[in-house]
Amino acid sequence: MKTRIAMLAAAGALSILASPLAANAQVSVNINVPGLVMTAPPPPRYEPLPPPRGGFVWVPGRWAWDGRAYAWHAGGWQPARAGYVYAPGRWIEDRGGWRWNDGDWRREARREARREREWEEDRRHDRYERDHRHGHDRGDFCPPGQAKKGNC
Repeated sequence: MKTRIAMLAAAGALSILASPLAANAQVSVNINVPGLVMTAPPPPRYEPLPPPRGGFVWVPGRWAWDGRAYAWHAGGWQPARAGYVYAPGRWIEDRGGWRWNDGDWRREARREARREREWEEDRRHDRYERDHRHGHDRGDFCPPGQAKKGNC
């Protein structure tokens, strides 16, 4: 009888151990988007503006991401471009991270506004000419005697 009780106790213990336990699963997905940094950049460093150089534009320094940490890149001079203004680069918050937007050259606003104004004047002039043309250019000219014959 003792063996029978021992066998039942062993069977009970085995059944408890064999019962399924709640499954724990944890999935971590890390998608690396090229050019997107998850850590915000530090505030810009103060750089004293050097004296102006003729024919050059000062490009301020910036924080650059090297894959592990931010590193400061000092500012420098770039050759000026006639009719253009340099727009410095900046960090932009994007999709939960930060992305560097390079600086570029943009047309001067004065020239762009003048070009828009000239274009609008040309368009207005063309519209006036189209509505106030006389004679053969209007498209509704009929040579004398042709209207009576039904040719126009």
